[in-house]
Amino acid sequence: MSARNQDAAAQARIAVIGGGAAGFFGAIACARENPSAKVVLLEATAHPLAKVRISGGGRCNVTHACFDPRELVRSYPRGSRELLGAFHRFQPRDTVAWFEAEGVELKVEPDGRMFPVTDDSATIVDCLMRVARETGVELRTRCGVTRVELRRVSGDQPERGGGTASALPRNGLSAECDGTFAVHLVSGEVLTCDRLLLATGGTRSSAGFAIAASFGHAIEPLVPSLFTFHVADARLKDLAGVSVGQVEVSLEGQRERHTGPLLVTHVGLSGPAILRLSAWEARSLAVAGYQARLVVNFSPQHRNREALMAALAAGRAKSPRRQVSTACPLELPVRLWEKLVAAAGIEPGQNWAGVSNEALDRLAGQVGAATFPVSGKTMNKEEFVTCGGVRLSEVDFRTMESRICPGFHLAGEVLDIDGITGGFNFQSAWTTGWIAGKAMAKPMTNDQ
Repeated sequence: MSARNQDAAAQARIAVIGGGAAGFFGAIACARENPSAKVVLLEATAHPLAKVRISGGGRCNVTHACFDPRELVRSYPRGSRELLGAFHRFQPRDTVAWFEAEGVELKVEPDGRMFPVTDDSATIVDCLMRVARETGVELRTRCGVTRVELRRVSGDQPERGGGTASALPRNGLSAECDGTFAVHLVSGEVLTCDRLLLATGGTRSSAGFAIAASFGHAIEPLVPSLFTFHVADARLKDLAGVSVGQVEVSLEGQRERHTGPLLVTHVGLSGPAILRLSAWEARSLAVAGYQARLVVNFSPQHRNREALMAALAAGRAKSPRRQVSTACPLELPVRLWEKLVAAAGIEPGQNWAGVSNEALDRLAGQVGAATFPVSGKTMNKEEFVTCGGVRLSEVDFRTMESRICPGFHLAGEVLDIDGITGGFNFQSAWTTGWIAGKAMAKPMTNDQ
């Protein structure tokens, strides 16, 4: 490194906008990589890491015990291709090691989710706050950002980020700009920095999208992801709280299918299977106004209709004198089974011996391909995940740096990345934040 670059690295001024998981991890990674850098973390509210604190029902689902990057990316409806290389650099195994090095032990639950052994999200929040202090990160709360501009060479009259990408020269800066940023705060104060990390999250109220757009970035439309379905159907009446261990769900007319547990709620259907489907079909459901037909296979272990019919026929042969509604040959909750039997037109009190093949076929239809009307959604309040954000092709995932504006980095949900429930969204935040932080700690070169 030349003396000039060494001096630039030592004097680096880094601003991080957004005090969430990605912002904290990026700020810490940067400060550790370059202890001489001045790193300022700006949080608009009085409560940094708020989403970390409430996630997982207050336990914080830190990550997921999936340590194969190629398998891991399959849990991201958007961003899987871009995250593959990133996960080869920092993945759940690295997240576990990072927190364990800071005295926080994580545990794995049967479904692969990982939580602190304390089952308290405050453990994660306190850890990140402590490490930020120890590494010299300056945390400023109640410090909203109104806009960010590129500074002119003269140091006065900053100019905006450039409008559209095509309006900027190849290196993203006009000849009149010196490559530093002017960060305008709600208070009227203006901070100057050499590098900037945008990690403001993915909610519609986020100021991050306007900032990214001001530098010429395209914003993919924002729509909710990870939500439950409103379903009004006689088959679900009085079943709130009933769960099925494994189902397969899809939207009528669509090829996308997802499996997992299902939960009946007081307004419809929820559970991992529904949340997964909502994530992959986020855009199509938004276009349809959340009106759709949901197809549920309550017995996906039977690979086809013939196998299911055979299982029902075997149950009929085994218990001919028992009532159909009380003798279920499948692994289904009794109350749900009773509803499906009634929906198949089988009379109460009917024994198996009196069930015709035609009735058996109707019952197989109710079990293997039950169709429910979806009339709306309810957001999963533990996740607050949004589909959409800064277009991924405009970001270099080796550094999380903008391909349009050098020195401008992005991480977390401000990007068009979202994962399914289970710790995957936090993992993408840790990964992109870490990569951005490491990159920002290095000196800028003239050819960037």
